[in-house]
Amino acid sequence: MALSNSFFFLEALSLFFHKIFSKKLRLSTSAVHRKYQNHQSPAKLPVAGNDKVLIFNVEEALLKPTSPFFFSYFMLVAFEAGGLLRATALLMSYPLVRLVGQEMGLKIMVMISFFGVKKESFRIGSSVLPKFFLNDVGLEAFEALKRGGTRIGFTNVFPQVMIESFLRDYLEIELVVGRDLKVFCGYFVGLMDEKVKVCSLSHLIDEQKESYGSQKKSNLIGICGSQKSYDFQLLSSICNEIYVVSEVEKKRWKRLPRDKFPKPLVFHDGRLALNPTPLNTLALFMWLPFALILVLVRIFVSVLLPNNLRIPINAFGGMRLTVSIPTNKTKSDDNHDRNSQGLLYVCNHRTLLDPLYISAALKINNPLAVTYSLSPISEFFSPIRTVRLTRNRSQDATLMAKSLSDGNLIVCPEGTTCREPYLLRFSPLFSEVGAKIVPIANDTHVSMFYGTTASGFKCFDPIFFLMNPSPSYTIKKLDVVDGLFASDGDNKATRFDVANCVQREIGKALEFECTNLTRRDKYLILAGNEGIVH
Repeated sequence: MALSNSFFFLEALSLFFHKIFSKKLRLSTSAVHRKYQNHQSPAKLPVAGNDKVLIFNVEEALLKPTSPFFFSYFMLVAFEAGGLLRATALLMSYPLVRLVGQEMGLKIMVMISFFGVKKESFRIGSSVLPKFFLNDVGLEAFEALKRGGTRIGFTNVFPQVMIESFLRDYLEIELVVGRDLKVFCGYFVGLMDEKVKVCSLSHLIDEQKESYGSQKKSNLIGICGSQKSYDFQLLSSICNEIYVVSEVEKKRWKRLPRDKFPKPLVFHDGRLALNPTPLNTLALFMWLPFALILVLVRIFVSVLLPNNLRIPINAFGGMRLTVSIPTNKTKSDDNHDRNSQGLLYVCNHRTLLDPLYISAALKINNPLAVTYSLSPISEFFSPIRTVRLTRNRSQDATLMAKSLSDGNLIVCPEGTTCREPYLLRFSPLFSEVGAKIVPIANDTHVSMFYGTTASGFKCFDPIFFLMNPSPSYTIKKLDVVDGLFASDGDNKATRFDVANCVQREIGKALEFECTNLTRRDKYLILAGNEGIVH
């Protein structure tokens, strides 16, 4: 009996303390949630402070993706790093990805996209993906992130190799935490580590304090999505405040405009010009058989038929060409009538087809194309004559002068192509050759494939350009610019002045921004070399 009474007393005592502590816990939890809900929207973040450490979830608090389960980013990896067969496998697996849910679907997409890809040569994360990530950044989210002293971006969706370059190099995020991919013998095996844990973020915060020698306690602010998500639970254990992005708010986000990029996107690589959502990818695959037939027809028409038949047939087949020529007769026409030397046409470089389009649009007789780099295959099949430069200044000047006496010369002094509305630095060699220079501003537009590459095979560049349903070219002939040794006797200008003048005139006509970037800069960023032509 005494034993029974003792047991009853202990049970009552335990229930009493459990009731007290559970009540306190409920009060504490409700107080925490009330604190989180005071400032739900990241737009209400206070002004920036150096003591603020902003920890945000990339996929929930920064990006406004256009495809479910972030499919398009993994399709880019599959297509650019693995080719057509891998991309086909990923597209066919999409119904299964949607069926099994995001976490398991993510593992399937990672396995298909990365399995067997060599780690050392993987550059998609720095050369291809930043363009598509930047197009999906929410303006309101980016403005909120600028209010943090130190920004830490973490992701439980993307592998580190996909997201790090975009955040560090283009959004200037100080620290990035992602999921590492497992590697065997230098190749990805298609498996990711577990989700980001509290210890990973805490370790980064401590390292950041040590690097700045700060002993002051930081104000840790978190930004994530739903309060029921794993990321909310992760941030709640280390952050003083948490701001939540609702789905309704996210739908109202605007895209980050180009002029607000912290760092301009001048260079990017990859063949795909369209955003490969599941529907776009399906349309692309359905178009491929027709595209290959269309390429053969377009090449046959462009190479074998005369100019008066070539232009209307190509226009009927979807190719667009817009030409702008000054109405007044230029000085170059007068000089050409009484001078045996050919004309020097200087243009910006968009694709390998620039000289062909310019010679056809302006009806240039006996055209010669000067190239700094051209694959032997492209040179062999070129319908106009090409002159390969040696990158030796004196030899190239002699070669260009000789070629100019034999015909009309078309030169692209940038030395490489640029897809975005920027002009690279013009090599001044052309200014020493022609007395009169005819600047040509040209631009292109494609909807499916880019006709340029930095890391792939350049011999396929014209084919990819012609595979587009309706590729377009815009060519503007500008007023003549005097060369360095013009007959008017004005020798005060240097060769650099002449080159910069031509660059400015072309940039003004196209509304492009002039830069001092070079071919070497482009290839170091995109391909990790100084411009090897395959």
